[in-house]
Parts: sequence; C-alpha cells; structure tokens
Amino acid sequence: MKIYKYPGKDKWEDIAQRPLINALFLEKSVKKILDKVKEKGDKAVRKYTKEFDGVKLKRLQVSEKEINRAGSLLSYELKDAIGQAKQNIESFHATQKDEVNKIETMPGVVCWRKSVAIEKIGLYIPGGTAPLFSTVLMLGVPAQLAGCKEIVIASPPTPSPGGEGATLHPAILYTAQLCGISKIFKMGGAQAIAAMAYGTESIPKVMKIFGPGNPYVTTAKLLVQQQGIAIDMPAGPSELMVIADETAIPGFVAADLLSQAEHGPDSQVLLVTTDESFPDKVSAEIKQQLNPLPRKEIAEKALQDSKIILVKDINEAIAFSNLYAPEHLILSCLDAEQVAEKIISAGSVFIGNYSPESAGDYASGPNHALPTNGYAAMHSGISLDSFVKKITYQQLSKEGLQNISSTVMEMASTEGLEAHKNAVAIRFKN
Repeated sequence: MKIYKYPGKDKWEDIAQRPLINALFLEKSVKKILDKVKEKGDKAVRKYTKEFDGVKLKRLQVSEKEINRAGSLLSYELKDAIGQAKQNIESFHATQKDEVNKIETMPGVVCWRKSVAIEKIGLYIPGGTAPLFSTVLMLGVPAQLAGCKEIVIASPPTPSPGGEGATLHPAILYTAQLCGISKIFKMGGAQAIAAMAYGTESIPKVMKIFGPGNPYVTTAKLLVQQQGIAIDMPAGPSELMVIADETAIPGFVAADLLSQAEHGPDSQVLLVTTDESFPDKVSAEIKQQLNPLPRKEIAEKALQDSKIILVKDINEAIAFSNLYAPEHLILSCLDAEQVAEKIISAGSVFIGNYSPESAGDYASGPNHALPTNGYAAMHSGISLDSFVKKITYQQLSKEGLQNISSTVMEMASTEGLEAHKNAVAIRFKN
C-alpha cells in the first residue's frame, strides 16, 4: 500500500482518484455482445457462455430438479446461517414500507402518493471465483417485500470436467428458492445483461436490472440503460475506507482491509489515520494475515493500488472521506458515533471497533449493494425503494377545483397556455 504523509488539500483530488479502465475498448466489445443477443437470442447466449465460461449448454434455465436438490448439498450450519441472515435483512427492509398518507392541500383538494412494485426485475448474481449467494438475499428479499411479480436471476455457470451439464453453486440455488425465486438462468457477463434487457425465446424481458459484476457487466448495464432499461446504480470495483486513530486495533483494521481486497484485483482499500505509528503496525498485521488466505494473490494485487493516508486530525480524516465517498466506511476511532454524524458521503458506515464490514456484507440487515466509484456522493444503496416506483394521486371535488381555479388559470394564462386555462374554466361555464 502506498503511504501519503500529511498531503496538502490540493493533493486530495489526485489521491482520491480510482484506477482507470479502458472504457472505450469495453464499450465497443460489450455493444457487439448486446447486439448479437438482441438479434440471435438464446443461440447467442449459449455461444458466449461456451466462449467465455467454457460451458456448453442446451438448456439455459435451471431445472426444478436442480433447485430442489441444492439444499441437500449444503450443510445444516450453512442453511441456518442463510436463514438467520434472511431474517435480519427482512426485518431491516420491512421497516422501509411507506404508509399511504392522504393530504388535503386546501379544502377539497386531496393528494397522496403510493409505492407500486416494478413488475419485472432481473437480478445479476456473480459466480466464478466467488459465488455471491449473499447477493441473492440482498436483492431477492426486498424484491419479494416490494411485491415484484416476476423475478429473474442470472448467474454464470461453473464448468464441469466435461464441459457439459454445468449448473450454479448450490448455495445460490438454495437461497433463491428460500426467497421464492424459481426463474434462474445459467448465464453471466454482458450476454446475461443483454438477455434480461431484450428478452429471448426462454428468458423474460425485465424492466430493471440489479446486481454487481465485472467491468463488462457494468458497461453492459450502462449501455442498456441508454436504451430504456432501468438499472440499480452505476457500480464499479469494491471499496473500503477505514478511519483509524490511536484507539484502533491494528489487527482488526488489517483484517477489514484484507476482507475487501480479496473481492478482486481491482478492489481498492484505503486507510486514513491520525496516528503516525499506525501505518507500520497495520502493514505488519497485513503481511502476517495475508499469507494463509486462499485468495492471497487477488488480495495482493488489490493492495498494490490501495493507499494509506496520514492526516493531521480527525476533521481532516472526515473531510477526505467525504471527498472520496467510499462504498464502505469503517470508523475505528474515538467518539465514532459523533464522527458518523459528520459523514455525508458513503454507501454504508460501520461504527466502532466491533463493526466489521463483513457483518454488513452478509447478515446484519442493511443492503450490501452499494454505490462505488464516488457515486456515494449522490446515490443511495439498494433499499425497498429500489424495487418500486412512487405514483402520486390527486382528487378534487367541485368545491376544491373552485377554490384552486383562479390560481391555476392565472398561472396558465401567464405562461401562454390557454388550453390549460380552459380545462379549468370550462367546468364552471354552466
């Protein structure tokens, strides 16, 4: 990790820059995949699945038999853990349901707003080196609570030794079944996003696509968004920032940084500290904890683009954090709750030495699908609101329209929109 000692504020913008990807090259490659899937449907999805995942499939949809069998392949301990996590996520998201409140803005003019579920949604669940069945919970639970009628899951299959008959990780299938989702397809990458965006012979077209993914998946989501398909949010590689002072525990902080670094080689972790001795302590702990990790090489690559920033005081740490707008922010410092009140740009905040980011990734309750790449400055993470649209209603009685008529007609006349004025006036001519 590169160390920056007391950088001036004029250097902060440069330090806060994320690693760049060749977006132009990706866009050209991804657009070709999107066009082929739009034109050829299932045939193109199978072609790209064989080319990119090494899997030859006749049937893209996971069978009912595969789904039902998945639970028997998992330990009781894991199933209990998934059940507990689901319960916590459900409890947290259920509190986000809106009550319908009717407001009389003036006598006879009644207005209200109601949440209505998005009917058809697609959930992209990363597979590959880390099958993220936890993401099934984070997206599937609020989708069910919102009342979405059709939920489609896409996830890249793992190749079997012969390249035939591959399926998805049983934990993904079991968790989907637990969430009441049965339309699951063996497909990943940009081709999966295209299939859900346009629809194919076997894959339903959806209205909004959710879920994290690699740069190809992210680019595909951004491109289909330009064509009228909604997406959850702009997303990039995983991020974690830790703000630490002399009260932080180096071993805990190192473990937190490594937990995010192991997501992928393009993940970014940052330590912002007010303690001059802390960078050396954490670096020693990282070195010690890194060696036994199965994903050591991935974490090492991520650490190459990661940073330690030594700042003068906690206020500088807060200011830098708000500039960076991290996906995850851990506050390992004195008076962490008070510090949290000053955070205005972050996806999710973890307060105190005993609030590891891992808890939020899996089971504490809040959603782990969060804005990255600085978008936390203006975007929220996934919530129940992400799966609904808000429709406003208004009902005017004759008296209500009479009460508001002069206001509407005066404003319409001034804007030169006589038909607007007449739509009110005509109701009182007789």
